[in-house]
Amino acid sequence: VDGDFADDIGIPAAIVTKYLAEHGVIVEKCGLYSFFIMFTIGITKGRWNTLVTALQQFKDDYDKNQPLWKVLPEFVQKNPRYERVGLKDLCTQIHTVYKQNDVARLTTEMYLSDMVPAMRPADAFAKMAHREIERVPVDALEGRVTAVLLTPYPPGIPLLIPGERFNATICSYLKFAREFNAGFPGFETDIHGLVKGEDGAITSIASAERSPGLRRPRRGARSRGSARAKERLISLYPPSDPLGYKRKAATEVAAFSCSLSR
Repeated sequence: VDGDFADDIGIPAAIVTKYLAEHGVIVEKCGLYSFFIMFTIGITKGRWNTLVTALQQFKDDYDKNQPLWKVLPEFVQKNPRYERVGLKDLCTQIHTVYKQNDVARLTTEMYLSDMVPAMRPADAFAKMAHREIERVPVDALEGRVTAVLLTPYPPGIPLLIPGERFNATICSYLKFAREFNAGFPGFETDIHGLVKGEDGAITSIASAERSPGLRRPRRGARSRGSARAKERLISLYPPSDPLGYKRKAATEVAAFSCSLSR
């Protein structure tokens, strides 16, 4: 195995996951061409046999290129554009896009690329709290400093933490994800840290970094904002529970950051 994409056949895991979900099988994690199903102590032989049966049925429907309205009725109801598309044809379309963009290699290289820290995460949080941030389109993110945690799924591993710069490799992946999501709705690549606006534009939140035109806080605003943030933290995480802050999920911290920026 050399890591290259096959020329003749390719079945993306996202399609298999949709198929299994409509047959009562829940997939825990999904990659490009692999998925993870958790077996617990309560799984009986009859239950895992349901999985084997569903996979065998998928192969039969794939070989016959059954239309999606027939094999994925709930999915097609939400995404009618796939109504007359065959199961095998859709697998080939997505596999071709993956191969043309060499996504498997790109998703590996972006985690191995140079992550250049421009400021401490605490400083990036302070810029968020004092509104020294701006929404930047994906095409203009290279070289900018992120103010939020950037996590693509799959694989669900944080790619950038607040204070690090977007590099060319990461931006290439974000552009691919934007085009892929537009071309295959329903199979979107979920990237925490990107926001889709009402006009359809995909942006991320970056710190201002002395960018002109952004309003700076008035004198004394920084100290008052820091005091309010400290009071808010104490009210949420009292001294009686000093480790409570560390146990909270990152989503709560992000929500707290947004509330401070208002």
